[in-house]
Amino acid sequence: MELPLGTEVRDEHLKWELAASARKLLEDVMLTKPGENVVITADTSTDLRVANATASAAFAAGAVPTVVLYPSQKTAVMEPPPPVAGAIRQADVWIEYAVAYLLHTQAYKDALANGARYICLTGMDVMMMVNTIGRVQYDKLLEMGRILCETVQAADKVEVYSPAGTDLVAQNQGRRTRQSGKLADTKGEPVMLGGQISWCPMEETINGKLVFDGALWPPAELGKLNEPVELTVKNGAVTEVKGGPEAKVFEQWLAQFNDPNMYRIAHYSLGFNPGVTRATGRIVEDERIFGSIELGIGAQGAQIMGKTWSAASHTDGIILNPTIVLDGVVMEKDGVYQLEAIIKACRALGVPGY
Repeated sequence: MELPLGTEVRDEHLKWELAASARKLLEDVMLTKPGENVVITADTSTDLRVANATASAAFAAGAVPTVVLYPSQKTAVMEPPPPVAGAIRQADVWIEYAVAYLLHTQAYKDALANGARYICLTGMDVMMMVNTIGRVQYDKLLEMGRILCETVQAADKVEVYSPAGTDLVAQNQGRRTRQSGKLADTKGEPVMLGGQISWCPMEETINGKLVFDGALWPPAELGKLNEPVELTVKNGAVTEVKGGPEAKVFEQWLAQFNDPNMYRIAHYSLGFNPGVTRATGRIVEDERIFGSIELGIGAQGAQIMGKTWSAASHTDGIILNPTIVLDGVVMEKDGVYQLEAIIKACRALGVPGY
């Protein structure tokens, strides 16, 4: 994994803060109980300081940690080696740090069917864990997520604009929202890092121009974007990719799968983790840039509560400084929330500028 400029790689860097963050993840987010099997999956691109701290926290909590390390695969959503699939099927708690994540694979589906409580923390490093978990008031983060979910779910027409050129319109038509960063309190339910809500408007109603200008991953050649990638969306599917060299890389990556479902819009997600203020190239972190909106393309999991389909892979792109209009009411303008209930939640979280 290519670390962003400025990432500190010394083992002692934030070592105590990392330990506290890992404990918070295990006990307060994953709700790990004594005696449970905690499987931690990592590939050779993973920051192993994070995996080892998590294993230590699990052991200290009375659980049984197992760290599974395997070779980095060329892209996400590829089936893992059989021993990895076997390990996660036996997990009570599964924490994924592998950069080429297993979300949406058959091995992932089998693990959830067997009752694993799963969290996707792909590419997490020390600084990311401390900033997005350890230093965040998780209860207040979840409360803000609840408010955002209710606000979006109450609306029908959803318009998204951005300074980079996004101009996208869709209809919710009663679709439900989900706080993907919830606590892991249900067997077989996937959760994500706190600071994100997700849903999918009625897929065939999604139309317009989608411009990613923050980050886009996979493919592995991308991450933090140097130039916008512009997509034309018709009836919920990407029909054209425009832009410079990075757009060409993305276009070729989509085409290589020869899979029509790889062009389908899978979900919308709002990012609001106060520990993330800029794109880094680590997609789970980038999806939670405060005030951003992220769209997924490709496989759609059942947790989104949309039509649900399989695809060869899945990718996520970030729109910075969006303006989001719900039934004609501006919820967010140029990345700044406008509604009083959301503003109060921002203040409770200590977000600068509110």
